[in-house]
Amino acid sequence: METLAADVTTVARNKWDFRCNLEVDYASEEVARMVYAALAVDKELQPDKVKRHMSVSNGKLSVDFEAVEARFLRASYSACVDILTLATKTIEEFGQGLIQ
Repeated sequence: METLAADVTTVARNKWDFRCNLEVDYASEEVARMVYAALAVDKELQPDKVKRHMSVSNGKLSVDFEAVEARFLRASYSACVDILTLATKTIEEFGQGLIQ
């Protein structure tokens, strides 16, 4: 089963003052890459206000967000979690044992 961790940090250093890191451990590189692919389709609607960087390593999907305002960070994070949840549930339902 996957685990979920999030870290929200506010730092007043530059334009990108609001940060959040999300990590999901799928324990399977294949499943993590499937979810990554589902998330990668949608680009940020306002890339001048929100940045999102994703990576997969050792079956873990990591998503790092940076935003100019908390509301943009929240909207981007929420949309990402919605798609991540849908992709994970789809793989659980139709992935024929990909997620244990």
